[in-house]
Amino acid sequence: MNTNAKTSHHLGASLLARLIHRAGFEDERDFVLRVVQPALVGMIDGTVSSLAPIFAAAIASNSHTALLVGFSTALGAGVSMGWSEALSDTGEQTGRGSAVVRGAITGGMTTLGGIFHTLPFLIGNIHKALLVAGIVVAVELFAIAWVRNRFLHVSLRSSLLVVTVGGAIVLAIGVGIGSS
Repeated sequence: MNTNAKTSHHLGASLLARLIHRAGFEDERDFVLRVVQPALVGMIDGTVSSLAPIFAAAIASNSHTALLVGFSTALGAGVSMGWSEALSDTGEQTGRGSAVVRGAITGGMTTLGGIFHTLPFLIGNIHKALLVAGIVVAVELFAIAWVRNRFLHVSLRSSLLVVTVGGAIVLAIGVGIGSS
């Protein structure tokens, strides 16, 4: 790392540490347990699980249908994941904080993960919408890999490989079903 990159990294880490402390978290580990992990679970689920129904609907019908399927999938999954997270752990035994807060974070990020690649289906041309949605999915998967690298200390290369394989499997399911 060159001197400018080291300085920038140090300033970013210092700023994050101050923000974490001001928000009432004991340290970065506490922040990861209470915020990052529930957000990451939601983003991964919202991004990956919604690929199959959205892309199947797009391939089998049109952009409008894919848009409706995408919104309903994202919202339904957000409620389901938020509820599941809130009911899975009170936070007392594990120290993961409020079940309601974790549920809201997980549910919100699940919804966002599904909404981001649904929005391209506002484009009427299905081929253009599919292309833009594919690019959005790639950005989402990179963001997930980056968060895993930054907060969970998983190598970026390994994380990109794992999230891309998961996304590709679910996408293939959607394409296969939509093409049948």
